[in-house]
Amino acid sequence: MNSFGSLFRVHIYGESHGDGIGILIDGVPCGIPITEEDFLEDLSKRKPGKKGTTSRIEDDYPKFLSGIYNGFSTGSPINIFFQNKNTNSKVYKDFSNHPRPGHSDFAATKKYLGFNDMRGGGHFSGRLTLGLVSAGVIAKKILKDIIFNCKITSIGTLSKEFFNEKLSAYLEETLNNGDSLGGCINLTVHNLPIGLGEPFFESVESKLSAMIFSIPGIKGIEFGSGFKGCKLLGSEFNDLFIDEKGTTLSNNNGGINGGITNGNPISLNVAVKPTSSIFKAQETFNFSNQRIEKLNISGRHDVAFILRVPIVLENSAAIALADLYLQHKK
Repeated sequence: MNSFGSLFRVHIYGESHGDGIGILIDGVPCGIPITEEDFLEDLSKRKPGKKGTTSRIEDDYPKFLSGIYNGFSTGSPINIFFQNKNTNSKVYKDFSNHPRPGHSDFAATKKYLGFNDMRGGGHFSGRLTLGLVSAGVIAKKILKDIIFNCKITSIGTLSKEFFNEKLSAYLEETLNNGDSLGGCINLTVHNLPIGLGEPFFESVESKLSAMIFSIPGIKGIEFGSGFKGCKLLGSEFNDLFIDEKGTTLSNNNGGINGGITNGNPISLNVAVKPTSSIFKAQETFNFSNQRIEKLNISGRHDVAFILRVPIVLENSAAIALADLYLQHKK
């Protein structure tokens, strides 16, 4: 369905080229100071405009429909709405018959019997991550002193140490070739209390993974040393305690033992796929003509939408952690 969480619960709605998109947030304690200005910094980090991002520019100014009064949360559900103004829908009309490779077009048309809104990706669009970023702003208010650090570690074959000197030219070259790039992002979360989460089905890894895989384009996640840790011996992998607070010498477990936080920083990496909409012609099946034909995609698309994902990842993790935190405090 379109909801996530138990005590801190979010419900996402809208389509990319509809009237707008939004997020309904339930379980927010009363008395938390909230203004429109609180959202602008995080929302600006998600906005396009940099090289390698789409030319579709929206105001992305939040409108509070409920749950906030006189600058404070009321305790009732908070509904935040964003209007769509800059849309160009005509380029999407044929994708139900000639679906774009890598997109939801084919699967969604089958699942919803052709009634789904195809424009701009409809409900599957990355535009809906506006709601995740917004809910994360409020989640971080609940988490208070928790510190998030989210950084892109690679784009395509380029690692972060070469971003300053080579990234701009790399993006330009990829754009000129009509192609796209993916990459990897690291997220670390500091100052979490010990004991968030439960063994098995409500583990921290389970909750974070469920939330993070809800971000369009995420294709992999690993905690701590992740897959590299599989090559280590147990004596190398184990995180040795070095003080009475539970601080560990290494952090191969990524701040989580037995499904619960252990007081060390949560550390995780995610894989972000290349943008599916590319301008290079692709030979793919046309279901109306029953043959493989050349597909040329037009419109406005990111060369590397990973450039806009870090704040989405950070705030999505905050949503999951706020839910766990409220359960822990109950």
